Amino acid sequence: MVPLKDENPIHITPIVTYVLIGLNVLIFLIELILSPDQLNNFFHLFAVVPQELSASFNGISVHQPVPEFLTLFTSQFLHASFIHVGFNMLFLWIFGNNIEEELGGVKFIIFYLTCGALAALSQYILATESAIPSLGASGAIAGVMGAYILKFPKVRILTLIPLGIFFYTIRVPAFLFLGFWFVQQAFSGISMLEVQTAVGMDSGGVAYWAHAGGFIFGAVLAFLLGLFSRTSYNEDSIVDW
Repeated sequence: MVPLKDENPIHITPIVTYVLIGLNVLIFLIELILSPDQLNNFFHLFAVVPQELSASFNGISVHQPVPEFLTLFTSQFLHASFIHVGFNMLFLWIFGNNIEEELGGVKFIIFYLTCGALAALSQYILATESAIPSLGASGAIAGVMGAYILKFPKVRILTLIPLGIFFYTIRVPAFLFLGFWFVQQAFSGISMLEVQTAVGMDSGGVAYWAHAGGFIFGAVLAFLLGLFSRTSYNEDSIVDW
């Protein structure tokens, strides 16, 4: 399922969301002009490398100019492919603006980066000695989605459904779309524990536990930052499903 838009208008210009999207796209374009060796070094410098992060936690220098704990944040702006960055930015575009409107720009950027860091740690603890770089905005965006499902569960999401060579669109409430997404990530994460194919584990792949962890942390952090302390205009205008 691919979200196309939400029926949840905003009444601000979501500057932080636009800046985050712009930075992610800009950094991906920089990645494209690097040679394979340069890109590998770039990822090892700015992505989370569990083995190096473990060493830094134990007070062992890994001789990198970027402190390892900072990679929990810098890794959020790196992507491995057009599909990776494209889908992440689509989800951020659809769900990020409403959460930014509710939290305000300053709280939103704190919320976003913290969710991303905690999501990266959720993946890290599964393979603390892996040498595979872990990267992407997915964990932070999952946090945004975790906040969205609690604040706007009844908002309808226009969703693209591919069925073979045919494509259909349906409107589903956010709690169904995002709930299905979360369950999918959680079950995939559990199944991957045996075959070890998640990013940050021995073979590389999809960071399912970062997604699931980011989603849960997003719901918790949103509450702590006051997302539910007031009734929003959008919440009042939602039609029950």
